[in-house]
Amino acid sequence: MRTQQIAQTDITAPSVTLGLMRIAEKTDEEIRELVTAAREAGVDFFDHADIYSTGLTTHGCERRFAEAMRLSQAEREEITLQTKAGIVKDGPYYDFSYEHIVSSAEESLRSLQTDYIDILLLHRPDILVEPEEVARAFDHLASTGKVRHFGVSNHTPAQIELLRTAVNQPLVVNQVQLSIPHAAILAEGIMANTVGQTSAVSPNGEGIVEYCRINGITLQAWSPYQSPHGVFIGSTQYPELNAVLDRLAHKYAVTPTAIATAWITRHPARMQVVLGTTRADRVAEAASGSEIPLTRPEWYELLRAAGHRVP
Repeated sequence: MRTQQIAQTDITAPSVTLGLMRIAEKTDEEIRELVTAAREAGVDFFDHADIYSTGLTTHGCERRFAEAMRLSQAEREEITLQTKAGIVKDGPYYDFSYEHIVSSAEESLRSLQTDYIDILLLHRPDILVEPEEVARAFDHLASTGKVRHFGVSNHTPAQIELLRTAVNQPLVVNQVQLSIPHAAILAEGIMANTVGQTSAVSPNGEGIVEYCRINGITLQAWSPYQSPHGVFIGSTQYPELNAVLDRLAHKYAVTPTAIATAWITRHPARMQVVLGTTRADRVAEAASGSEIPLTRPEWYELLRAAGHRVP
């Protein structure tokens, strides 16, 4: 497993992380099996959110993780726990107020049965955001030792810049949707200044990859195996892409899932891939792709095979 430093932090993280949004209904044994398989594959970074639960309840997956794992203090220090706040399920709507951010983070601490959160992300933008409110919440959580680092999810460069007008702590992560078919944030750049050509662009997110690289913000890719039509690996919707995935999987003696992982981790931004699986075998399968050295021709071939124009 390739590891990397999360810029502006003391965290050494794997290039593949495990998202735990689907464990609310899992047994203790199933959760332990999943987490153990991840640890054995080198994945010691776990992604949560307050809204990951069932129905309108919150913090359910965080509680199930803590109940199943019952980590000692030493075990807790061996892993990285990341969670998110800002989405209110009863609506839904978004709330970046001081009260909501602080109360959500404190409930995450109780649910996870831990003294600190390694990274807290703002989960999707709040249109009514007041940067000073966010700053006050972050200052409180940082000064009390409850949260060590902060970041965002699904934010554009302008939205991050707005937060930075008031927030004192570095924003160290931006978690965004990215896969080979869902790659506008990468593909749109090569269409610049191309007469007569247009590209599907991310709304107001142009340049997010370059912005994050310039500012030392680690990109995390969620839904790495999803397309606008569902899972693309093995899908009849993407015959050309799957033919290339199969050929490269044979070349590197891995699975197509590993190649889809490698396509993201090959990027020089050193992105992290956020898995959403609850199957132990799939974690190891995906993790095996983190160090595959796809060549430039192979990387661009996958991009073209997914339907992106490469002039």
